Amino acid sequence: MSLPATTRVAIVGAGPTGLTLALTLAGAGVDFVLLDRQAEGANTSRAAVVHARTLEVLDELDPATSAELVRRGTAVTRFRIRDGARPLAAVSFDGLPTAHSYALMVPQDQTEAVLLGRLHALGHEVHRPYEVTTVTQDAAGVTLTTATGETLRAAYAVGADGMHSTVREAAGIGFTGSAYEESFVLADVTMDWAPGPREVSLTFGAAGLTVVAPLPGGRYRVVATVDDAPAEPGLPFVQALLDARAPAQATVTDVVWSSRFRVHHRVADHYRSGRLLLAGDAAHVHSPAGGQGMNTGIQDGHALGRALSATPATVTGTATATDEALDAYEAARRPVALRVVALTDRMTRIATTRNPALRAVRNTLLPLLARVPALNKRLATELAELNYR
Repeated sequence: MSLPATTRVAIVGAGPTGLTLALTLAGAGVDFVLLDRQAEGANTSRAAVVHARTLEVLDELDPATSAELVRRGTAVTRFRIRDGARPLAAVSFDGLPTAHSYALMVPQDQTEAVLLGRLHALGHEVHRPYEVTTVTQDAAGVTLTTATGETLRAAYAVGADGMHSTVREAAGIGFTGSAYEESFVLADVTMDWAPGPREVSLTFGAAGLTVVAPLPGGRYRVVATVDDAPAEPGLPFVQALLDARAPAQATVTDVVWSSRFRVHHRVADHYRSGRLLLAGDAAHVHSPAGGQGMNTGIQDGHALGRALSATPATVTGTATATDEALDAYEAARRPVALRVVALTDRMTRIATTRNPALRAVRNTLLPLLARVPALNKRLATELAELNYR
């Protein structure tokens, strides 16, 4: 698709965050252009859990969209924490104050497909492949230039373009934090798994954190910290990893997709610089523990869309409510990111500690704390992101 000359909101990045922002703007009748540098959308699963608060947001956007996502996913009501094969604690989502008292396990490509289908139904498209290389703003608007020389003039530009955000760099916004020393292995596999498909398993151990979560179609998602993983972990590697960390629990029969990645824990110093705004991974990245990343990004997209919908601006005009509405977006969403990063960092460090004394304390306290109903519900509520309404 050729780019129009002007729009009100230019959205850079058509992942779940950008798609949700676009849907929110479309529902409010706000003109936008959604660009992505990839020729097609996600064809790998990456994020794999949609939490209750995110489903509530999608209910607000379009109940049929959230219903379709639920139809494609697998509902899980329990996170089980283990040290090797030894159960330590269980976190239950049953009874949470929401219509979605579960974690929905669904691959990211399916989440994107459902959101994109809704966008198409509303008469909109993603402009592909357009790589935005330059973003400049002035008092009246923003000019985006692509790698092939096209330009787009907008009242606002939103960076939903990931950790290496072009929009964030153009805005001069810092990205404070650091990287974890370990690499992470991610693999979608078919296997016989003793705990079964009714729970997500978080396994602690001296070698690192291992997460096994059920996916639709009888598959499982495996995420694990590894000192030095191969670029594309194969079946022997995944089987050996599970043999070491969950002895006699898994027999892997196929690796459908796998990857190795490094994880950072960072939060943008600001979510806004004038007419440039950030959402999703452009604004925050963190450990995959708890499956919070995509969920926080989708909620960013919805909140920012509502803020932009309340801002009466044109490409060349002056916005009368810009500062109030968009500053409120940062004030509401940045503390959420800080909280999510802190939670996932604590979970990762507790799970991956190699100090024998700390491991002994952890393994003693967790079973005791998990038996306290108020504490169990508090952690489940935090994971489900219901505190961020």
